[in-house]
Parts: sequence; C-alpha cells; structure tokens
Amino acid sequence: MQTVTLNNGVTMPILGFGVFQIAPDLTEQAVTDALAAGYRLLDTAAAYGNEEAVGRAIKNSGIPREELFVTTKLWVQDTGEENTARAFDTSLRNLGLDYLDLYLIHQPYGDVHGSWRAMEKLNREGRARAVGVSNFHPDRLVDLIERNEITPAVNQIETHPFFQRVDDQELMRERGVQIESWGGFAEGKNNLFTHPVLGGIADRHGRSVAQVVLRWLVQREIVAIPKSVRADRMKENIDVFDFALTDDQMASIATLDTGGSLFFDHRDPAAVSRISNLRIHD
Repeated sequence: MQTVTLNNGVTMPILGFGVFQIAPDLTEQAVTDALAAGYRLLDTAAAYGNEEAVGRAIKNSGIPREELFVTTKLWVQDTGEENTARAFDTSLRNLGLDYLDLYLIHQPYGDVHGSWRAMEKLNREGRARAVGVSNFHPDRLVDLIERNEITPAVNQIETHPFFQRVDDQELMRERGVQIESWGGFAEGKNNLFTHPVLGGIADRHGRSVAQVVLRWLVQREIVAIPKSVRADRMKENIDVFDFALTDDQMASIATLDTGGSLFFDHRDPAAVSRISNLRIHD
C-alpha cells in the first residue's frame, strides 16, 4: 500500500475504507470484509452512528493495532475545549481503542478554536497521533493555522472528477496539510460511472471507472476512502497500484472539473444552519 507522510512524520495509507452512510447493522461485516481485502485505513465519525460496529470489526479481526490507521471525527454539537475532550473519550470507548491515528473536526462551525486547543493537547499526549479538519475552505483553514501552534495534518474535503480542488490542494501543500477526498465517486452524480471520458480511459486500461477515479486521486497524491458493502467491489477498489494514467489521460480528466460542489456549499447560510443544528446525541 502506498502511503503519504503527514506534517508530523506519521505515515498514512493513501487508500482506505470509509463507512459514511453504511447502516450500523451492516458496518461490522463491511469493515470485516474491507480488512480482509487489505485495507488498513478506516474512516468513521461520531455523526455516522457506527463507531461501535467499526470497533467490533477491528477487535475481531486479529490484526495488530499498530497496523491499522483509524480516523474518526468530532461533530459540531461537541465543539469547544471541554466538550471535545469528552467527545473524544466517547469515540475511543465506542471504538474500543486506546488511541486514534487521526481525529478530525468534522465541520468548520461552532467553537473550532476551542476544539483545536483540546485536540492539540490530545496530540501532545499521544492519544491522537495526528489531528486535522474536514470541510474547511482555505480561509477557515488558514485562520486555524495562523492562530494555533499545531497545523492540521489533514483536511478531508469533497474531491472528485467534477470538483477537483486543484487550488485548494496547492494551498494545502504550501501549508503542509494533506488533502483527503470524501465523495471520490461523487455518489454517482453526473453519470460518473458511465461518463464517456472516464469510461474510455477505463476501457484502454481494462479497468473499471471506479478504479480509474481512484488511480487519478492516487496520482494526485490525494488520500481516498471509497465505501462499499460488497466485498468484490472492495477488492476491485484497492487494486489500483499496478497501472498508471498517462499525462494525456490526467489532462482529459482535468477538463471535467465544474469548480463547484455537487452536494452543498459549506458557506451557504441554509446549509450552515442545518448542519450546525443537527444533534447526534442528547
């Protein structure tokens, strides 16, 4: 498995398995199958409601803890210094772990600076080997960097062929932040899996469109966390390290960029209100 090295020296697999929108009763088996397929990066979140199922799969896998890279995320409801410390402990208990490899602020709302102070402390204590953010636009990311001691190791953002985040990635590279993609397949929007450009490239390599998209992300040095509940698709998705896209093919995919989200804008007032008021526990 190819890896990236984060700004604090921690290594992270470039390809992992995400569990967003996988129901808790299906998550344990899905993670079990993903681990069997060779994935060692697992990505969950408190808001997904399936941390306990991920933890059971890890426990029952027999894989040494040090071989895994486990990420979870802090929800908006729990921002602030004291709340973050409590939420972190809850996530650790749910996962049945002694430490996390990566802890992310899930959304750029609420008391993120208070949360970051707590996360810096968790990082210094070794309870979170790396800390980072998710869904932060460049202005919010730079603000966090400028006002704190530890620079986020990762920013997990919507990144796929129709929203390629080239300028965002360049700024992150300059600031020492690793870009990580969520929604790498755009959830099939814009007919991604039958798109003629992607399909043509897939045919030339004898691969699937999904493999081409993941290879495109890997070649851009973007961490990706595709999800599936099908074991055969998991195996297919991780099998992208024995071929390469040509410069012309990378350039063809670059033409697909629309420059905007296919889901929602994190700066839209209605989206901010909806996300900020979503409660995941009492």
